[in-house]
Amino acid sequence: MRRVIFATSNEGKMKEIREIMKDMDIELLSLKDLDINPDIVENGSSFEENAIIKAKQVMEITGEIVMADDSGIEIDYLGKAPGIYSARFLGEDTPYDIKNQYILDKLAQAEDEERSARFVCVIACAFPDGKIITSEGIIEGYIAKKISGSNGFGYDPIFYVPEYSCTTAEMPPELKNEISHRGKALRSMKSKLKNYL
Repeated sequence: MRRVIFATSNEGKMKEIREIMKDMDIELLSLKDLDINPDIVENGSSFEENAIIKAKQVMEITGEIVMADDSGIEIDYLGKAPGIYSARFLGEDTPYDIKNQYILDKLAQAEDEERSARFVCVIACAFPDGKIITSEGIIEGYIAKKISGSNGFGYDPIFYVPEYSCTTAEMPPELKNEISHRGKALRSMKSKLKNYL
């Protein structure tokens, strides 16, 4: 069984990733599992560049196949902010309930159509031979009027998906994994990986 490392220590994210990748014949490990905490400077100008930076750097440290994602939320009313700065928005250690409330306050005057937003996820996979493959997933929606739901993490409680009349934090995990940006990017990566593993 091939070992594949996913360059994250985020338990919520790993839970989603393991669920989606469970039918692949790989041992999926997080940075936490390996007890490594590399100091990665994400100075790319796009989700794809940042995902590649993370995957390459951890691959160079471990010498193994490494996947990494960079994801975030783009809010049209805020000029697509926070975008690639989603995790560091208002400071990396700022709790998401504060970040989410800040966004709701900023959009207080925004009408329904002006509240359009999307979650974007790009996954990069770096191989020890230098090869890199990427995949992307996007889910369109709106910024909700209030924080709702306790599933998921990050900006999920304010990301409203009209087709399901709820936020991604109100969805059962199976549905969220099926339609989410990360779910889409992971399934795309999964089909690409079959040619390499």
